[in-house]
Amino acid sequence: MPVELQPDVDFWLAIFTEYTTNEGVLHDSRDLRVVYKRIDMPSNLGRRDRSRRIRQHRDALAATLRKLADGNRSNLGAEEARVLALWPDDVSNETLRAAASSIRFQQGLSDRFRQGLRRSGRWRDFIEAEFTALGVPIELAALPHVESSYNPEARSHVGASGIWQFTRSTGRRFMRVDHVIDERNDPFEATRSAGRLLAYNYSIAGNWPMAITAYNHGLSGVRRAQRQFGDTAYVDIMRKYKGRTFGFASRNFYVAFVAAMQVDQDPERYFPGVTRESPTDYAVLKLPDYVAVDDLADALGVTKREVAAHNLALQPTIWEGSKHIPRGYGVRLPESILDGSADSLVANVPGDKWHGEQLPDLFHTVARGDTLSEIADRYDTRVSTLVALNGLRSSHRIRAGQQLRLPAAGPAPEMVAAQTAAAEPEAPPEEPVVVASAEPTAADEVPRVEEQEPAALVGEAATELVGSLQTALLSDPSDYTVAEDNTIEVQPLETLGHYADWLGIRTQRLRDINGFAFRTPVEVGKRIKLEFAEIDAQAFENLRVAYHRSQQDHFFRQNVITGVTEHTVKRGESVWILSLREYDVPVWLFRQYNPSLDPQRVTPGTTIRFPTLKPAQGS
Repeated sequence: MPVELQPDVDFWLAIFTEYTTNEGVLHDSRDLRVVYKRIDMPSNLGRRDRSRRIRQHRDALAATLRKLADGNRSNLGAEEARVLALWPDDVSNETLRAAASSIRFQQGLSDRFRQGLRRSGRWRDFIEAEFTALGVPIELAALPHVESSYNPEARSHVGASGIWQFTRSTGRRFMRVDHVIDERNDPFEATRSAGRLLAYNYSIAGNWPMAITAYNHGLSGVRRAQRQFGDTAYVDIMRKYKGRTFGFASRNFYVAFVAAMQVDQDPERYFPGVTRESPTDYAVLKLPDYVAVDDLADALGVTKREVAAHNLALQPTIWEGSKHIPRGYGVRLPESILDGSADSLVANVPGDKWHGEQLPDLFHTVARGDTLSEIADRYDTRVSTLVALNGLRSSHRIRAGQQLRLPAAGPAPEMVAAQTAAAEPEAPPEEPVVVASAEPTAADEVPRVEEQEPAALVGEAATELVGSLQTALLSDPSDYTVAEDNTIEVQPLETLGHYADWLGIRTQRLRDINGFAFRTPVEVGKRIKLEFAEIDAQAFENLRVAYHRSQQDHFFRQNVITGVTEHTVKRGESVWILSLREYDVPVWLFRQYNPSLDPQRVTPGTTIRFPTLKPAQGS
């Protein structure tokens, strides 16, 4: 550990071991040596009251810092002298003035960390075995302390899930993530995926501090920082890098991990008497066909609650009867509650309880004026069920024409049965994006990488988050941001019609401000100018990301990644042609597997990676 980072590690050690979730500290967000004060946050204090209390203390500190920054450091009051003493003797007025705007609250986590230490024993042996097989240091088993406190039911407000806190888009690179099975919630499957992701990050980043940082910030963002400061200059990156989404969470992710690792390796020092739970001896029952969870539980002589407690990947659609447990799924149950071997128990399921097909999806098309509560009443279900089934971020935001997946229960006068997922959202009737000469003409120089706020680093109302759109496409290196000059880089699947629709303006207006003739196509990789008359840039980015996420969601409902193929580029070959024609892989997915690749500068002999796909079944 470089000596320059030790104060940061010490800060997180204190957060993890000295302060509970009913208290926290106000500190400088850049210099973690400066901790201004401890604030009590009783559990009976509501969110609004907590925010008010933090704001009052922060405003008072900011006023003190601004007064000190005026330069008069004589005849100081007690509070002014105390705050000034927290800084070096030679602190400048400029530094103090800047500090007034960088006061941050960090909640304590010691009680959660203690609980996480206990829970970690359930999976530590498995994690260490998997990581050893992958060549990943076993010390990285401490990462879930930072991400989730080893809570398999942890859910972040930005959609990350499970002990390893995978977002949906990143999880789908390695696991099945849909409305039937979400393997992010399975500690075993998620561990395998986390190991693979960390190993891949290391192979690209070249060192573990940056590979670990990439787990939070994204590999493309880390590579961009490395290009600026050097591959091994991680201290400079953490101190000086000013990437748009490289906020407090990303900057502190590695040092928080180091602190968590120290506690994890010597728990008795920090939490005397703490004992890790023992791992459960599981039997894994491979299902030869589809089966209802009630029928399976009855045949095994266990309760549905017991099945649920040990199979967290199974989604609400299974528990409510809208879907069967899929063919080939391995149901885990403790050997202690089972009477017989896995094979014999599976054989106990009556033949007429097995099904050769999955239950079909059912959909409702949203009409103008529909609300989610009205739709829930109509189909005899709950709003929360509809939100969960459709991955909605809000129960108040649905749009006319949107297709909502429904549970199987209830009347179905207008339900539409389908073996596949809902149809893709309709795009505006506009000219398609074309690739000049069959391939784009602009390089991917400044890809966007979204920042994921880890659960353990969330402060007051997650103030460091750029927004949920930042995590929607965590592993997608495409740049979806609006630049300061109101330009964007055109991405695959986009049209002028899309932009006009999201902006609330006419397509012709976009042609006018960009000098496009009628029917002139926009080219992938080119930059075009936008006009923000009806909405702001943030709202546009939200809509843009939501569109691309819907496209990706639709793709993954129809396809499953089965492996990775390497291809050595030959003379005359284009990565774009290879992606779209030979391997049938969408460009956005290809770029996730080649985040550091500049498609415009690929030379013969370059090795590129393509995911291998097969049609999804059983969904």
